[in-house]
Amino acid sequence: MSSTPNKPEVTTLHATRFIKLYDLAYEGGQHYYEASRREASDLVALKDDAQLKETLPDAVSACLIVEVPGDEPRMVLNYEYRYPTGQYVLGIPSGLVDRRDQSEGEPLVAAMTREISEETGIVLGEGDRIWVVNPLMFCSPGLTDESTALLCAVAHLDDLSPLTHEGAEGSERFGSFEVLTQGEVRKVLEDGRDPHGCFYPMVAWVAMTYFACDLWRTGFADEAEAAS
Repeated sequence: MSSTPNKPEVTTLHATRFIKLYDLAYEGGQHYYEASRREASDLVALKDDAQLKETLPDAVSACLIVEVPGDEPRMVLNYEYRYPTGQYVLGIPSGLVDRRDQSEGEPLVAAMTREISEETGIVLGEGDRIWVVNPLMFCSPGLTDESTALLCAVAHLDDLSPLTHEGAEGSERFGSFEVLTQGEVRKVLEDGRDPHGCFYPMVAWVAMTYFACDLWRTGFADEAEAAS
């Protein structure tokens, strides 16, 4: 591995409430444009290894599994309107980590529990489980430092009637749900398209693979053992 460049000098080129554009000026006249949700002082490019290991992701995403009596486990996905693509895209419950979450003992779990409730109507309760699969994954480090954590939640329901998008906030727009068996999820993975023939985000692929490959059962066992 080649030596790591010195930390860049940062110039803010454009800033709004939701997104900022920075010029990262590295030694030797190298410039990189970066889009980020973060303030200039909190950019990942400025963190050392120790700081990065303690950094919270910008968002959380979940592999949400429901177990209903008499049926095999199913994964809950939904269609959310994604403005950059101009269409409803198959995805998983996701949302930003808020300031209020950062004060919680388990901020990623707190944020994900809230987002699951808002986007699916499922309120995790006694007997349900939620755990962190990966605490921080960069979404597209060639353009942005934006990151998400992947969590898994297993909810036990009497039936699927609690599923609703009525808790969605702000500019979020949702279509319908897909509540798929492992076999149906494998078909979506093999096709590379959702059941309507459209493409879907990488993080949805990751979560579906976690479910389809039974990794969630191992993760559930590991999480339960750690808690005991």
